[in-house]
Parts: sequence; structure tokens; C-alpha cells
Amino acid sequence: MASDERNFRSSYYEKVGFRSVEEKKSLEILLKDKPLDKMKLRQFCIRFTVPGIYRNLVWKVLLDVIPIHVDSHKFVMEQRKEEYKDLLHALRLMQIVNDATPKPELFLLMWLLQTGRLTLYQNQLNTAVNRNLCAISHSLSVVFDDDVDIYWLSKGFFESVVKFRDDIPTLIKYTKSVLEKEDEEIYCHLQDLCAFNTIPLDNWLCCCFAGVISESSLGKIWDKLIGGSCKILVFVAVLLLVTLKRALLKCATTDNIASCLKNISEEVSEVIVNQAIEMWQQYGSSLNTVISAEGGKTHLTTNRQK
Repeated sequence: MASDERNFRSSYYEKVGFRSVEEKKSLEILLKDKPLDKMKLRQFCIRFTVPGIYRNLVWKVLLDVIPIHVDSHKFVMEQRKEEYKDLLHALRLMQIVNDATPKPELFLLMWLLQTGRLTLYQNQLNTAVNRNLCAISHSLSVVFDDDVDIYWLSKGFFESVVKFRDDIPTLIKYTKSVLEKEDEEIYCHLQDLCAFNTIPLDNWLCCCFAGVISESSLGKIWDKLIGGSCKILVFVAVLLLVTLKRALLKCATTDNIASCLKNISEEVSEVIVNQAIEMWQQYGSSLNTVISAEGGKTHLTTNRQK
């Protein structure tokens, strides 16, 4: 009976717009833990949307920018700031960057230097993967103000992408499978036009939809990604194509398809993201398809949750 009452109350709160209040209180309780429990924070990200006021903190903890020991946060961020300055200084000395270097490119070059991936005799900014990583930094710079925070969060995202990069062919295959299952009409239309060779699924997944979906909605998806599920990206791709179905069905060439997929509005982004999360949950959410912070492989299935 108590369980039924709680479920009814939660459902009522959601309908009248108070669900976020309940979730915020739950997160505030988790953030009082000493030390912080990363597993519980990941589970929160998987189940709910992180309130904007706490997103910076939660993401930094889960991306290993700061430790689980709250008392150390100030000291660690001071060290992160000094390391940021050292990386920037080194790139300036090597004359690789200057005051005109765009911040997303700067953050990528800093990461390449810090991780030993930087090469002096090759323009690494022109590779598809690195352009996608720059897109992630750009989206983060829209949401957050502090350059030090943006760099370290970008670094965490870059390394998350590196971990599931080898699984992207599997994720693309799964995307097509789910799309065929959910909307055979649009799937067949795209297949007939050979449009899957044009639709940038690889780029969408590699940049985690940065620059594709509006930043005002993107955070909801990245909460799930940081919680441990790259599978959420599959459902964003599927819902993007399904949501734009009417326009896509009018396209007679792959060039038309490519044009149709550009400049997705803020309102359409919100629809895509909300429905993608709902479908992701219907397919069993992520708990058995998680790529954790320590790495791992993706196991995917197209069966909906019963």
C-alpha cells in the first residue's frame, strides 16, 4: 500500500511539474555523503536528469576531475588550474597556439599534449575524430563559463569517447536495427536512397550529438552518458530520424537528406531528447549495457523491456 501511495504521489508530482523538486532533494542528499558515492551518483544520472545547478559538480566527480572526498575539492581544483596553465604555457612556447586560437581547438590540443598524443609535424585538428571532440568542447563552453572547468570536463568526455570508439560500428548497426523495428517506412526510404552512407551516424555518436542537438537539451543525454550508458546515443539517432520523418520522406536524393538533417531547432531538439530517453527506458534503459568509467564492452539487444 505504501509503495502504491508513493508511486501515485510521484506520478502526481510529475504531472503538475514537481518531479524535478523531488529529484533535486534526492540528489542533495547524495551530495551530503562523505565520501561521495560515485555508484549512487551514476545511478541518479541514469534514472533522472541532473538539475542544472549541480551538473558541474556531478559531472566533475563522475569524470574524475575531482575526487569523492569533498574536503579535497578546493585543493584539487587549484592543482587542476595550475596544470591548465602549464599546458597552455607549453603550447604557447611551442608556437602551436596563440590568442586567436579558438577555445575548443585549444582544449583539444591541451588534451593531446597532456596524453602524449600531440605530434608537431601533422595538423591533428583536421581529422574527423578530433573535429568531433572539438564540437564537444564547444558545446560545453555554451553551458559552462570557467575555462579550467571546461577543459577538464572536455578531457573527461574525450576519454569517454575513446573508450567506446571501437564499439561505434556496433552502435551504428544497432541504430539501424532499432530504426527498422520502430519505423519501417522511414528505414526503407533511407535504405532505398542509400542514405545511410550519407547520414553521419559515426560523427553523431563520436561527438555525442554536440553541435547537432541544442545545448539546452543535450545535457539530459550527457547525464546518461556520464552515468555510464553510451546506448542512449543510439536512441537519440533513431528519434532524430523518426522526428524528421515527414521532411525526410520528401527527400529524393542524399543531398536533400543531408540538408534536412542540419540546423535542428531548440524545440525539435527537446522533442527528440525527451522521446529518446523514453524509448531508451522502454528498451531496458542501460543497466545491462553500460560502458563504465573503467571501460568494458557493449552488449546490445533490440528487445523492448517487457
